Amino acid sequence: MTDDEARQYKKMILTPPGRLIFRLAVPTVISMLITMIYNLVDAYFVGKLGTSASAAIGILVNVHAIFQAFGFMYGQGSGSKIARLLAAGKREEADRFLTVGVMCAFITGVILMCFGLIFLRPIIYALGSTDTIYPYARTYAFYVLLSGPALCASCVLNNVMRYEGRAFFAMFGLVSGGVLNMILDPILMFGLGLEIKGAALSTMVSQYVSFFILLSMYLRHKTITSIRLSYLQMPVEKIAADAITIIKVGLPSLIRQLFAAFSNMTLNHCSKPYGDAAIAAMSIDGRVMMFIGSAMIGIGQGFQPVSAFNYGSKKYARLRRAVFVTWRAGTIIMVCLAILGFTHTADIIRIFRDDDPLVVYYGVPALRCMCVAVAVQPMSVVANMLFQSIGESKISSFLSSLRSGLCYIPFLLVLSYCFGFAGIQCSQMCADITAVLISIPFLIKFFKRIPQEDERTAQDEKYEEYVRLNDQSA
Repeated sequence: MTDDEARQYKKMILTPPGRLIFRLAVPTVISMLITMIYNLVDAYFVGKLGTSASAAIGILVNVHAIFQAFGFMYGQGSGSKIARLLAAGKREEADRFLTVGVMCAFITGVILMCFGLIFLRPIIYALGSTDTIYPYARTYAFYVLLSGPALCASCVLNNVMRYEGRAFFAMFGLVSGGVLNMILDPILMFGLGLEIKGAALSTMVSQYVSFFILLSMYLRHKTITSIRLSYLQMPVEKIAADAITIIKVGLPSLIRQLFAAFSNMTLNHCSKPYGDAAIAAMSIDGRVMMFIGSAMIGIGQGFQPVSAFNYGSKKYARLRRAVFVTWRAGTIIMVCLAILGFTHTADIIRIFRDDDPLVVYYGVPALRCMCVAVAVQPMSVVANMLFQSIGESKISSFLSSLRSGLCYIPFLLVLSYCFGFAGIQCSQMCADITAVLISIPFLIKFFKRIPQEDERTAQDEKYEEYVRLNDQSA
């Protein structure tokens, strides 16, 4: 056992779960919030160009989400596998899975980019664009597609860092790109007069800057694992087998993100009869909820490496404690944010479109309904991330498809048909509550299945031997 591995073992296995999750969650929450803030900044500046422009970036969130879907699939899949390999002391295998994961993500990003550029017009209309939205959406989509490969690969580098317990480095990479985007937006849009093109360019530049910063962490050996190009010379069958392993574990992330994109497309089509103002209102509400929800996702991502390491090391009592601490902290934070959002709904929406009363009219009831459901979200998030981090991909895939897919889309279609736009406004709330009710039995069954106490492993013996030898040499 090397010094670095010993420090990591002590950190992930011996630190009290609550303190450890807090340490890992804080930089992750900060990076998530910064990412969401620069999305909101985009919405704020683009909103000054008009309601159609504001609706355009709301529609193109789906393009961004599709790249993220595949990036998170490879990132969560390789990260979860790497955490369990490191817990078992298998460093070289961890390096191999990192290398294959990054390669797969970048190649997938290039394929998606080319496909999007070739079929740009039909894709934009399929996303829910109107004729008045299309000119803005086309310009913005072109640069979003060009940034896709960097976004896909960044998701892998970022997630593996988190699973290693290097959340600060992951935060630094994402925050740097986010801050740069916020600086470039007003300069390119209004200073150089590029308007919607300037917003898109600033987004693309920030994505590539984040990617190269994250990559530099691995190249400068700031992380435990390393990218080794020699692994790409392995037989194709071996690379394919590793890629399939990564995809199986990361599939819940792909499903969750794709369902989110598909449900957003469905939302845009359901809102289209009510005009650009309705699409813009739901887009603004969605971004606000992404900002609020990012706090819980950040806490959950701080929890994932803890659950993966401790499950892999058979520290079941610590795993139970980690689940409870994550749920409790998430619930407290989300309730506070929900109250703030519910009591200042109109003011929040006016930040983005203060000169269009229709946007406020459509957006206020929807955002309040979403805030009502925010308090229960932590339970479904914890359940989904727990099963994904321990490799229970089938259960996690099912749970991840509930909130934005299997529950939300039927509610959206049925309630919009029965109650018009009021049905659209309350659909997400109904989906969130239903997803939580379905998730709870899976958690109960899992905790009944695993042992109550921790078990001793070979890695424990390696660490004790490492400590003994260090004490003798001292």
